[in-house]
Amino acid sequence: MTLLLCACAIDMPQETESSFETMTVKKSDIEIPIKFSATMKGQSDVAISPQVSGQLTQICVSEGQRVSRGQVLFVVDSRNAQHEVESAQANLDATRASSQSSRASIESSQANLASMQANLQSAQANLQSAQAKANSAKLEYDSNKSLFEKKIVSNYTLETAKNNYQQALAAVGQAKAAVEQAKASVSQARANVEQARATSDQSRASVSQAQTAVNRAKVNLGFCTITSPVSGVVGEIKVREGDQVSPMTQLTIVSSNQQMEAEFSVSEAILEEAISSGVSGEKSKYLAELPDVTFVMKNGTQYPHKGRVVSMTGMVNATTGTLSCKAKFPNPDGLLYSGIQGTVLLPISQDDVMVIPQNAVVRLQDKSLVYKVKSDSTATAVTVMIADAYNGKDVIVTDGLKVGDRIVTVGANNLEEGQRVLFPAEAKKESK
Repeated sequence: MTLLLCACAIDMPQETESSFETMTVKKSDIEIPIKFSATMKGQSDVAISPQVSGQLTQICVSEGQRVSRGQVLFVVDSRNAQHEVESAQANLDATRASSQSSRASIESSQANLASMQANLQSAQANLQSAQAKANSAKLEYDSNKSLFEKKIVSNYTLETAKNNYQQALAAVGQAKAAVEQAKASVSQARANVEQARATSDQSRASVSQAQTAVNRAKVNLGFCTITSPVSGVVGEIKVREGDQVSPMTQLTIVSSNQQMEAEFSVSEAILEEAISSGVSGEKSKYLAELPDVTFVMKNGTQYPHKGRVVSMTGMVNATTGTLSCKAKFPNPDGLLYSGIQGTVLLPISQDDVMVIPQNAVVRLQDKSLVYKVKSDSTATAVTVMIADAYNGKDVIVTDGLKVGDRIVTVGANNLEEGQRVLFPAEAKKESK
């Protein structure tokens, strides 16, 4: 009998715990770390290129070296530039000498003009004197002519008066000619002064051009010494001493890394989600309201200093469907370098949402299914709408479930419609 009872006990079905785990759906507040692939760049990444062509004679820095603004980075052969400076300076000296000669010519022409003007005044005075004498000689001749007719004076006296009058008229003619000659001389002297002034003006213009040439040559000479326009870190040096370089040659990049900017792209879907959630108003206000962001390097190391999103383009790229953004990070310890790639984490708070584990969701083609436990402890598949919680383990249910529903979390992929998932022992345990 004992053996029979034992045998019967072995054959009797036992209630065992199932491999399914369940949970009751409820709402909670979560923080979603949205991830964006990003590349670090210095706030002022400056490409260093020469502004003159020539042979690179000296490299004064090394890759990765921290440099200050104005520090010498490279030196280009300056001999040709030095010759240009000397040639331009010699031409400037020559034009200055010519200009000084022109100024002396003006002074000489002005002195000659003054002399000619004095001669003109003297000739005009002589003309007035000659006219006065002619008038006096005419009066005397007219008087003697009248007296001769009355037989008072002799013919000799009359002829003498006539000759004096004719000589006076000749003197007037000569004086008039002298005045006209003096006037012509004054006009010529004035023309000489104007010509001297024009020559002087041209000389001054030549001096100005020559000075500009000297300045340009000195600037080109200065370009042979290439200095850093910003303080920062020297990147890869792409040339060697002895190389021929030109303005098309990029020598290196100096990254001003006191402040670093992580460049990343935000998908159009995230933007639409933000708009649908009520985000509106000015972009600057929206950016100011965003939380601090975190930068995670490729090896998973989290950068210790938080950053801020500082810019967002106002247009979606039609090719990629994204918006370009920048987040600024302080870099007091110089741990970040231009070109480092990683991930920007933007924490977004979601209040009063239903969160379930990812493994509770069964993917069936384009549908997302969750097995809900009915009152008879069997499971039924329901279609749900979900959104990523961006933490690698959870999803947010936006439709298909309600608070208080019990769902299968572990083993959902092995379930069939109507399969029992809760057994008496579990049901008792769940009811406590």
